[in-house]
Formats: sequence, C-alpha cells, structure tokens
Amino acid sequence: MSESDWDTVTVLRKKAPKAATLKTESAINKARRQGIPVETTQKFNAGTNKQHVAAKNTAKLDRETDELRHKTLAPSVAKLIMQGRQAKGLSQKDLATQICEKPQIVNDYEAGRGIPNNLILGKIERIIGIKLRGKDIGTPMLPPGKK
Repeated sequence: MSESDWDTVTVLRKKAPKAATLKTESAINKARRQGIPVETTQKFNAGTNKQHVAAKNTAKLDRETDELRHKTLAPSVAKLIMQGRQAKGLSQKDLATQICEKPQIVNDYEAGRGIPNNLILGKIERIIGIKLRGKDIGTPMLPPGKK
C-alpha cells in the first residue's frame, strides 16, 4: 500500500468531443494555433433560405445581347390585342381586371414589350374574342360548341 501514488488521477473513459464542438470558430482557431492542419470548405448557398436558385443565364438575359435575349410579343399580335380591346369598349385596366392580371402587363403586351405567356394570351383571347396564337392569328374565335 505504500507504493500507491494518491496524487495521480487515472481517467478510465473520456468522451470524445462532439462534431458540433469541433466545428466552432474557437475550436478551429485552437487547432490552427497548435499547428494541426485544418480544412474548411463552404457549401454553395449555405445558410441561405433560397428555395429556388435562379438560372445562370439570368445575368446574361438581363444584359440582353444579340445572341441571348428575351422573346417579346410580335407587333402584329400587340396590335390585335389593342384593336380587340377597343372594339369591346374596354380600357387597359378593365381588361387587366377581367383576366386577373396587373394593368402593367396589358400595357406591356399592347406595346410589344411583353414576354409571351400562353396562359395570359389565352385569357386575353377569351375576353376580346380574337385568336392570338396558332396558325389563324387574327380570326374571330367561335363560341364553344360551334365549328
């Protein structure tokens, strides 16, 4: 019994540090000070709350060069929309209200600046009664059931 050393402490089990504690800023700095090689990588869009990532061509489309540009509505279709709306006696705001869109969209379509959307064109077709898509553009639409 005289040979035992009561001042030393023996630890039988020591828990390894958790991964979360190893990733903290202070743990990384401590490892760097000790000379341990540390590899840090940042994940793409880490920590952001983005559900949908914009396409890489978005910036190019914004610059609108000759090779890459948004398609706009044909001037003939824009003129048809304006003539059909005026024939029905509607203002741009009235037409926009009836198709459940903003007045600015109707304005853009009539000016030929709008980016063609088949859903919006279909709504406008039903209200003004003129075909705006397909082969027979400009012909009056027939009521459903008549051919």
